[in-house]
Amino acid sequence: MLGKLDLAQLDSIIQKTVEAIDKSKAELFDVAEVAKKEKKRIEEEYELSKHKVIDLGIEVKEIEKELIESKRKLLNANKYFEKFSEEEKRAAYEKTDNLRIELAVKREMEQMAIQRRNELELRVRDAAKMVERTDKLISAVGSAMSCLTGDLQSISVQLENIQQRQGMGMKIIKAQEEERKRVAREIHDGPAQSMSNVVLKAEICEKIMETDMEAAKAEIKSLKAVVKESLQDVRRIIYDLRPMSLDDLGLVPTIQRYINTYIELNGIPVILRTRGNAETLMSIVSLTVFRVTQEALSNIKKYAKAKNVSINLEFLQNDIMLTITDDGIGFDMEEVKKKNFDINSGFGLFGMRERVELLSGKIDITSEKGHGTRISARIPLSPEEVSQNG
Repeated sequence: MLGKLDLAQLDSIIQKTVEAIDKSKAELFDVAEVAKKEKKRIEEEYELSKHKVIDLGIEVKEIEKELIESKRKLLNANKYFEKFSEEEKRAAYEKTDNLRIELAVKREMEQMAIQRRNELELRVRDAAKMVERTDKLISAVGSAMSCLTGDLQSISVQLENIQQRQGMGMKIIKAQEEERKRVAREIHDGPAQSMSNVVLKAEICEKIMETDMEAAKAEIKSLKAVVKESLQDVRRIIYDLRPMSLDDLGLVPTIQRYINTYIELNGIPVILRTRGNAETLMSIVSLTVFRVTQEALSNIKKYAKAKNVSINLEFLQNDIMLTITDDGIGFDMEEVKKKNFDINSGFGLFGMRERVELLSGKIDITSEKGHGTRISARIPLSPEEVSQNG
């Protein structure tokens, strides 16, 4: 089994891998965006080049017309030279030469523009193919990354559950040890001491029975009182371990008996309200409801300083709803959440949550300083873990 440190390291590696995958995905999107922008820029330049070729073509045709007209005039000037002055002939020659030069320049510009347009047309096609490939790559890689990231995140969640179960296991072990110590201490301080006293008094009775019958009777009476008290201690310890009345009387009478004793010992009023029929319940369900109630009332006695307590027990078709409310001093929920995985912390809240969740139930604990505490637990009548495990 992996240790806590190993799990933490593995979880860190998984988280970093997920982050790297997300970063790679973002970079791929950036590349695709750059490709699309470049395609758009080339397309815009291509459109401009097409218009430029068209405009130059029009200009070339216009210059060609002017050149034809200028040549005609020059031909007439040479044919009918007596009708034209030298100045007119020179102007005709100069205009024709200028038009030839301008036409040659414009044709060269047109050829260059056509060549540029053709180049841009090819680049537009290449850019379109690049964008198409990038989109396909994003789609394929995105699907792969989603699956991979989902699997890694699922592993991360499972690791977190393992860590939580390890923490829960440690708390269970500690709780068991504390319970054993408590029972051992109570037996040592109670019945064990009483039994020692019984043995001592029995020896005294043996010694004085033949000489002083009245004193022997007094010792026997005292002995009976010690035995009775010891028997009560043993019954109390057994009841704390598991109240036999749960099997004999059922859940509601057992809780009511516990409440009566609780009120008598602590002087805190507790009202129990029930709704629905408590028919045959699984033993583990009855015990869990009783233990949550017992732990909640114990916490109220220790910490809440409450004047009134209300317990609502509702038997639904598939669940049991248990709600315990007090008007005590309350506590800061955030502080308790911070201590959630501290084995030595608690207020007994972890024990209650642990018991309920082990039966596939849910528990909600709300409190605020100065405004009391409310504990709501919903426990299925047929818990999944219990049914799966027999």
